[in-house]
Order: sequence, then C-alpha cells, then structure tokens
Amino acid sequence: MAAAQKPTPLLKDELDIVIPTIRNLDFLEMWRPFFEQYHLIIVQDGDPSKVIKVPEGFDYELYNRNDINRILGPKASCISFKDSACRCFGYMVSKKKYIYTIDDDCFVAKDPSGNDINALEQHIKNLLSPSTPLFFNTLYDPYRDGADFVRGYPFSLREGVPTAVSHGLWLNIPDYDAPTQLVKPRERNTRYVDAVLTIPKGTIFPMCGMNLGFNRDLIGPAMYFGLMGDGQPIGRYDDMWAGWCTKVICDHLNLGVKTGLPYIWHSKASNPFVNLKKEYKGIYWQEDIIPFFQNLTIPKECTTVQQCYLELAKLVKEKLSTIDPYFTKLADAMVTWIEAWDELNPSADVAKVAAK
Repeated sequence: MAAAQKPTPLLKDELDIVIPTIRNLDFLEMWRPFFEQYHLIIVQDGDPSKVIKVPEGFDYELYNRNDINRILGPKASCISFKDSACRCFGYMVSKKKYIYTIDDDCFVAKDPSGNDINALEQHIKNLLSPSTPLFFNTLYDPYRDGADFVRGYPFSLREGVPTAVSHGLWLNIPDYDAPTQLVKPRERNTRYVDAVLTIPKGTIFPMCGMNLGFNRDLIGPAMYFGLMGDGQPIGRYDDMWAGWCTKVICDHLNLGVKTGLPYIWHSKASNPFVNLKKEYKGIYWQEDIIPFFQNLTIPKECTTVQQCYLELAKLVKEKLSTIDPYFTKLADAMVTWIEAWDELNPSADVAKVAAK
C-alpha cells in the first residue's frame, strides 16, 4: 500500500530556510515535520574544511567561507567571519520571495495545550496578512481569526500595509544581554502570550535573528547583519543592527513589522562572560546609535530599499564615525553589501539590458 502523500505546505516553492552553523545539524530532526519539504540554505561559519552533517531527506545547499570568497570575490569582506551574522549571505544568494531564519539551538516549542508549534506556518500567516503601523489596534492583529478592528479604528486605514518582517519569540532561554544574564542566570521565559502585534511607525525595536521571517522581495537588501565577529570590536549586535536599519526603511516605504507569535524553544544559554566581551562596546554605543535611528530622515527621493540603504550608509558615516572608526568601516561595508546584492540579484530592467 502506497504511503499517504504529504500535503503541500504554504509557500513551499517561494520560501528558503537559512541556517548559520558551526556544527552538525541534528536539530533538524525535530523540525522534520515542518521543514522537510522546504529548501534550506546552510551558511557554515568558521573552519571551511570541517564537514557539516545534515540529516538525510532534506533539500539543501551549503556554503562555507571558501564559497563566499569564490562567489563574492573582494566584496566577501562585507560578510562577517566567526559570527552568526554570516547568515545574511544566505539571504543574498536565495532566489525566493520569503526567508525564514533560525539558529541551530532552537527547537520546536509547545503551546499551552501541549501541541507542537509550527513556527514557520505562523510566520507565513503573519507575512501574508497586512500590518497596521499607522494606528494601533488594541486587539492586536485584527486579521487573525477571532479578532477585528475595534470601535474607533479609522475605516480608511483598515486595509493596512504589506508586511515585510515577522519577528518571533522564544520560550525557555530569553534573548538577554550579558549584564542581564549575569544578574538573572536562572531566569527562564515560561510565558506564552497568544498575540501578534504590529510595531508602530516611528518605533524601533531590538530584532532577534534566531526566529525571524521576512519578505525578501520587499525588504531583503536591508537585512544586512553588519560586520561582527573576527577582527571586529563588537559582536551580538548583528541582528539588532539589521533590525534598526530595516525598521526605519519599512517606516519610510510604508511597510509593516510584526512581533509576537510564533514561539520556538531556545535550548542553550550562551556564556555571559564571553557575551560581555563581545557586547560591552555596543552597550555604550547603543545610547548614541538608537537616537541616531530615531531622529534620522530618509529623503523622499529614496523609493527603493537599495536607495534607502545607501542613504543610511552615508548617514552612518557622517553621524556615527565620531563615536568610533568602526562605523566608517561599517558604512563602507553597507555600500559593498548593496553592490554585492545587486550583482547577484539584478533587477528586471538590468537583466533585460544584459540579455541584449
């Protein structure tokens, strides 16, 4: 008797799962029911001679540092080494409309009823429904089953705006900075909040990259995770940098960012003393970086993500380089990132010209 055919999951041919790693991907076994039918892009960090083992049955491509250098040439300098920020290379080489990225220490969580949470499915639902950044709905996401717009919500705004980013959360080990880890070493997140909300326009947020979905067509070029890790004075700010840049560009282009569901189970707390060494400059710098993002203005002439991002790079060099020379290097890397992105992802107009 033939085995029953598995139902085709949402966006099967329109979404890539990007995973940065330095180890064998045994964690995928737990995710098999939810990930097996999707294409994976694995970005191997660290020693490229190490063989990373992937469980059988998964459709994947794997890139190590040698591949990154071969594909990008001199522009590979914009991709971080010995840091999970290297994941953004996977965003660049993907050809799909949507990306879901997850860390290899994240497992399937359970909802309050004890059912396994299909995190990817919830991210897709978040991305396929509009956001409401211009007016806050007190019942959170009005497009979810059982919810709607509350009394007093303007009808002219009920269509919402396209959703560019779906930011998921974590049960068990919270995403804390090193000082908070040190004073709360045993704290675990056991609170499951059944809510999705749109982050209001004008509000930036600390984005975590270990359970994150986004529409690559809408915002992909802004999802650069910066220069972190080997040879850099800072670490563990890669996803936050991408989040700050992405949010101000989403606000400018009238796109939405959601946060809340889905939850994953974050299994492993990283060493707070190692984290403090990576973070300590960022903890000082962010007191200037955050007001910079809160107060900047992107010119109305910038109508594409690339134009907005290059304008951000210019402002970073102008305004933040006085904090530390690192920001001059980062601004240059932001420009290199966009150049590399456009080389690997030529627009339709550029492709037509090249074909002639």
